[in-house]
Amino acid sequence: MGSTEKQNERSRQKVAVVGVGSLGRHHARNYAELDREGRVELAAVCDIDAAAAAAMSGEYGCEGLSDWRELIGRVDAVSIASPTETHSEIGCAFLGSGTHVLVEKPIAVTLADADRLIAAAESSGAKLMVGQLERFNPAMAALRPHVTDPLYFEIHRVSPFPNRSLDVDVVLDVMIHDLDAVQWLVGPDVRIKEIRAVGIPVISDKVDAANARLEFENGAVANITASRVGTEKIRKTRFYQPNAYVVLDYATKFASLTTLKPNASNPLLGISINRLEIDDIEPLRAEITAFLDSIENDVQPPVTGEDGRRALALAVGVLERIEEHIDGLRRRMKEKPPNPMESAAP
Repeated sequence: MGSTEKQNERSRQKVAVVGVGSLGRHHARNYAELDREGRVELAAVCDIDAAAAAAMSGEYGCEGLSDWRELIGRVDAVSIASPTETHSEIGCAFLGSGTHVLVEKPIAVTLADADRLIAAAESSGAKLMVGQLERFNPAMAALRPHVTDPLYFEIHRVSPFPNRSLDVDVVLDVMIHDLDAVQWLVGPDVRIKEIRAVGIPVISDKVDAANARLEFENGAVANITASRVGTEKIRKTRFYQPNAYVVLDYATKFASLTTLKPNASNPLLGISINRLEIDDIEPLRAEITAFLDSIENDVQPPVTGEDGRRALALAVGVLERIEEHIDGLRRRMKEKPPNPMESAAP
């Protein structure tokens, strides 16, 4: 083996995936592809379901474990795609040992747990990145440079009922993608002025459908609808900014800007629709690559622990407003005067 090959072999980061369910298996697949390309070494996959870990390890030729603790000190970086309530314990253990962590959204169940993860990363110097996947969608990547001052959003994220992520409600499961995106586009330093929200359980015992209205201190407003009891899959964002109407479809990877030429003799003749060109890379591949780049270049990850905490804080605020609304409905039902017709004898 030549000196260059030896250096490349030494520089390959050892990585592992904790949780190989519906999303974690795609982390493992991407790391396996990067392994074949010589970028990383996929050392292990881990899942509490030993059979699932064994099947995945057999497919990708790596070690399969059922206890994530066995990986501490043995890998350079890890993706955590286990249930949300485990993120803090597992992430803090890896970060405390100096292992870089890519943790799936939401960063944690509570803000206190998110703070523990952030503190663990700061203490050890290890990188902490949160998997807000839609930031890496090719349509968003193409659109982001064109965003100036978004003022009004209409967002819909609807899907059929899943067989996954039932440990959390629809707000933490899928709406958090759009809560993060809106805050990112408006500006992370722009504070929220008011949150209004409604939501109800439909099939599960958690909120399955919700609507939130966010008002920012700069006047921007966002209406966000999320449901996991739909009959079709919709992941669309529309927003307005000065001189532009923007359409973003995450599912079809489509983005366009409709603008009006200021000197047009007729408004209809001055309309210009610009469909943006995209680099059609798998969003998760782009996310993992950005995580590895941040480690190798020793720079801040593109989605920090603080970013993940801000998205979680918004989600918590939405859930609090939903609970207040549900409580109000319950009170009004109890206070409703009896209907004399219902008690009348036949």
